[in-house]
Amino acid sequence: MDKPPVKMMDPTLAEMGNHLSDAMKILESGKLESEQGKERRKLSWKDIPGPLQGDGQDVVSILQLVQNLMHGDDDKQGHRMQYVGEQGHMALLGHSLAAYISVLERERLRKLTTRILSDTTLWLCRLFRYENGSAYYHEDDREGLVKVCLLTINTHYEDYATEGFTLLSPKHPVIYQSAACRSGLGQHLCSQLGLPLSSLCIVPCNTMFGSLHQMDVALLDKLIRDDRESGKLPLLLIANAGTPGAGHTDKLSRLKELCVQYNMWLHVEGVNLATLVLGQVSSTVTAATKCDSMTLTPGPWLGLPAVPAVTLYRHEDPALSLAAGLTSSQPVEKLRALPLWLSLQYLGHDGILQRIKHASQLSQQLLEHLKTLASIKTSDILDSEVSLIEALRMVEDELNSPVVVFRFSQDNSAPSSGGSVEGYLVGERDILDALNRWLGEQLAQQVPLSGVDVVELEDEGTCVRFSPLMTAAALGTQENDVAALVEKLGEMIPVLSCTLLFRQDFKDEVLQQASLSYIEDQSWPGLGGVRYEPRTTDLDEDKRQHWVEKINSDLLKKLMELDTDLYFSDGPEFCEEKNCIFIGMATEDLDVAELVETIVSFGRDIEESGKLFENMTEVVRRGIQEAEQQLQKANEEKLMEEGVLRQIPLVGSVLNWFSPVQASVKGKTFNLSEGCLDSTEPVYSIKAQMNKEASLDSPKSVTKRFPGQKLFRRHGAGLDSVSDTSSVSQLEESFRETAPVQASDAEEAEVPQEHHVHIVEETALSDQRVPEGQETESVDTLR
Repeated sequence: MDKPPVKMMDPTLAEMGNHLSDAMKILESGKLESEQGKERRKLSWKDIPGPLQGDGQDVVSILQLVQNLMHGDDDKQGHRMQYVGEQGHMALLGHSLAAYISVLERERLRKLTTRILSDTTLWLCRLFRYENGSAYYHEDDREGLVKVCLLTINTHYEDYATEGFTLLSPKHPVIYQSAACRSGLGQHLCSQLGLPLSSLCIVPCNTMFGSLHQMDVALLDKLIRDDRESGKLPLLLIANAGTPGAGHTDKLSRLKELCVQYNMWLHVEGVNLATLVLGQVSSTVTAATKCDSMTLTPGPWLGLPAVPAVTLYRHEDPALSLAAGLTSSQPVEKLRALPLWLSLQYLGHDGILQRIKHASQLSQQLLEHLKTLASIKTSDILDSEVSLIEALRMVEDELNSPVVVFRFSQDNSAPSSGGSVEGYLVGERDILDALNRWLGEQLAQQVPLSGVDVVELEDEGTCVRFSPLMTAAALGTQENDVAALVEKLGEMIPVLSCTLLFRQDFKDEVLQQASLSYIEDQSWPGLGGVRYEPRTTDLDEDKRQHWVEKINSDLLKKLMELDTDLYFSDGPEFCEEKNCIFIGMATEDLDVAELVETIVSFGRDIEESGKLFENMTEVVRRGIQEAEQQLQKANEEKLMEEGVLRQIPLVGSVLNWFSPVQASVKGKTFNLSEGCLDSTEPVYSIKAQMNKEASLDSPKSVTKRFPGQKLFRRHGAGLDSVSDTSSVSQLEESFRETAPVQASDAEEAEVPQEHHVHIVEETALSDQRVPEGQETESVDTLR
């Protein structure tokens, strides 16, 4: 069969496509400039914009500059950019084509833009089952809702275009939104529309029936009736088809009936609207096709960068739509749909359907695995007081939601051996929030392709969210990534459980130690925090604080040097407590008692070493001063004994030759232990020397350490009472040689022989006579 003839492409369009392809290859190649180029750039260019080059630069140089700005120093940290596939290149090409098409003559431009706008609107309305709808394309995903509000104001206030806000005073307009809507949306509407914040009414979610993230329809009905009775005008209702936090859908059918009853506009937004393209859709989401307007974000759903958001709406008066800004007579503004027009054609109906279906299947896969994991809760809807039929219907809707939110929650009724959960009624939620925050951060770090993040929900607390419709297309998430996520989650659950169980044990052990203070910080994901309190009480407040800071800083460094699985830190960034040591997550083989005893022992060693250093410094200082005084006094005595003439170099030599001075050796010894100066005269006495040696050979008390005895063991425990699997006991052997040994009440270290620093003043010459038998003894003593 003959192929259809290929028409010649516009050379400019072909060149544009080639340039875009080449530019994307350069930016995505990951090739960075040479090391010499980096050094030159560091010296010549940083964040300060330089002057324009006189002769200009080539395309490659400019793209290299763009790449440097994109990556910066992140290439050393393994920075990962979003994957942009072929469909992404089509979207980027659309922006280039829009600039090129805008230079066409006006009539041809009008025909082209009309065709692009009508095609894109038709495709979107058919994909998302929104019949007879119009479309407004906008960059900010809140801008479509602002235009819709202007449309409703123009509809209810006929002369608003000419009279302005003066028409709003008699009948104050009211905009209703769910408490589960994204934060700041209502305030943004009031700011853009020039309405007071009193025009915004926040409708609480259900507290007794149904999901905790669904709007309370009965309460909404009451609020509307109250506003109408007070002379206000109910204007618009914002509902959710997938709340930003948990992905739940409001009762759209009942809300639509309420809006028809009170002549209100119903606007729907949310990630669950993407499932309208699938063959099987839940009834709650299908009801969104009957609303007055909806906002779609096909960019993250399909992995299309820089494509606009779309607001589909129904309205019969085109003049009011034009007045509200939903339509424009400017052809250039219609070119906003060009990137989406190109991307939809490139993907096709099957490609769009496959991407949405793939994201939904990933959610179902994760949800099925989470149901089998202990201590993981995915929903609390069955705890509500609802009928069995309604509960089953809500479960069905939850299974169809592409957003999966889960949370670790330990069952306190079945604690494992070795742990305790008593006392967790107060502040238990804060502790669980901290653990779930750590869980979400670890999962996002270890399985980055899963796209999980941490979300704060008002009722449930801190949870981990998996929303593949918003992340899978950009990250390229596959089923094996979900399997890896489940595997990592299974590894972390025992760690979370053990940490939760050991927290109270750790607190009890710390409170039993007089030298430790327990730091109550429920936002810390770990065992808890401690502070070593020195036993010194004779210091003022400032010196004591400085002493506490130094001890705990040295103690933290010493603990961090241990080869252990435990994580030691100085606490959260905004922690109110200072000079603390926080211990991270624990494992099941942790010996809490030994951990606390080790902290106490290390802290005591550091404190006593610091005291010894300070005392030694003071002793040496006083000893030096006394030695200087003694030397000065000895010099004066020498001068008085020898006379002034002997101090003259030439005369003194002659006098010493004819009349030698018979002077005894006078020296001083400086005892570092006692901090005093002693005379060396007893050294020349045999009896005194023997008594001195006898006293040195017999210390007051010596405690011998048995072979194999560990330095840091629990008080009263045997040598082998500590488990070999303890994360702290494994490190004691390697730390034995580096940790100082201090004498305590239970165990006193060996006292080494005293070392003396001798300061000897010799007043005799080399021919000085020494008693026989004491020469060697005296020399050794002087050394």
